Amino acid sequence: MREVAVIGIGMTKFGDRWESSLRDLAAEAGLLALKDAGVDHVDSIYVGNMAGGQFVGQEHLGSLVADYLGLTPVPATRIESACASGGIAFRQGFIEVASGLADLVLVIGVEKMTDVSADESTGILATAADQEYEALSGITFPGLYAMIATRHMHEYGTTIEQLSAVSVKNHRHASKNPNAQFPFPVTLEQVMQSAPVALPLRLLHCSPITDGAAAVVLCPADKARSYTPAPVKVIGSGQASDAIALHGRKHITTLAATVEAAKAAYKMAGIRPEDVDVAEVHDCFAIAEICITEDLGFVEKGKGGPAVADGLTDYGGKVVVNPSGGLKGKGHPVGATGVAQVCEIVEQLRGSAGERQVPNARIGLTQNMGGSGGSAVVHVFEVM
Repeated sequence: MREVAVIGIGMTKFGDRWESSLRDLAAEAGLLALKDAGVDHVDSIYVGNMAGGQFVGQEHLGSLVADYLGLTPVPATRIESACASGGIAFRQGFIEVASGLADLVLVIGVEKMTDVSADESTGILATAADQEYEALSGITFPGLYAMIATRHMHEYGTTIEQLSAVSVKNHRHASKNPNAQFPFPVTLEQVMQSAPVALPLRLLHCSPITDGAAAVVLCPADKARSYTPAPVKVIGSGQASDAIALHGRKHITTLAATVEAAKAAYKMAGIRPEDVDVAEVHDCFAIAEICITEDLGFVEKGKGGPAVADGLTDYGGKVVVNPSGGLKGKGHPVGATGVAQVCEIVEQLRGSAGERQVPNARIGLTQNMGGSGGSAVVHVFEVM
């Protein structure tokens, strides 16, 4: 298996992109990544997208994106795994380069979510849950994650202040990210007094509805410096699955797919959790970040709440988590999120993240998951 590197990244502004269609967003990010890599062609394309058919009535996105970028007849494949679509599209691009089937692969994640009402969007997102056993009963993702939060509080003593500290941290990080949907700080009081959604979760514990796209270009690591002076190597990749419904899991406060994907990624990379300097994780709700930091091994199980409140997942702590602002502050165009996470880690390892730069970052990690954790993918990166 060949070693693989990221040589180009591109990302749109996240938010309410009324002026742009899904194809516009995908092309914008793709062209930025191609330009950053210094290439005008690729051998293959992967498109991460959760629900183009439901949000904008458009399927067959591989063909659409290849055509709109002027890259036909290059093979293009759409990948769907709910909110993990982008991260798993990246993994497929990584595998294709590692296997030797392609030398240059473009991976794009894209979602256009604001063309439907908030109620319609909530229903579309709920298709990532178990339709017969969860959605049919009226449960949506805020409700599912509220169950996880309530159980975590019961088992480990996690507090609403600790949950709220996740949002405060990530909004502060987003305030330094020009592509973020919500580039402004919030206070602990504002989070705790925001409108209730599914208690204990309030509005500012929840990621938003977002339009946006992100893209990366991959190539063999031994050729990377012929394209860019600052390539970033992919040193680990892991993917796993779990029961789609919460009732099918042994412990709902442990995201088992994340645990297993991380084990595989760490083993491939030859590192331990304590070696990671910076991580982008799937904080679709504040409780998700707390569980994920535990399940990635950054802190002990049950200690995720105190860790964020004590600054262990912030600048100057053990590992900087979500310097981009995460899904909460940066935004969450579901099919694009996993690729946007990669873009942030590449910037951090290049040393080009500006005000949000993590000092001396050498090893970075991304964790992207679908639904309430039914699918998960973890990647590890290293400065070349």
